[in-house]
Amino acid sequence: MSRTLIQDLDALHATYVVAVNEAIAADDLASAEELALAYENDAIQLMAEREGLTHLLPLQPRRPADSRLRRIVRLLTPHAA
Repeated sequence: MSRTLIQDLDALHATYVVAVNEAIAADDLASAEELALAYENDAIQLMAEREGLTHLLPLQPRRPADSRLRRIVRLLTPHAA
């Protein structure tokens, strides 16, 4: 039985949660933020592939949304603005 897009996205998210938590535990907040951005890109890629819309990629770069993780990283990183 093949997995649904939602199941694949959930699995991708779970993988990134572990990686982000490990980066935070290692006090590597820059890596945690990079992982958060990478998750967004990987999720978009996965959705485009599953929906047959890869011809629309890459999406135009945009200012990253202010996610909860980014706000936390920004608060905890001394050099962050």
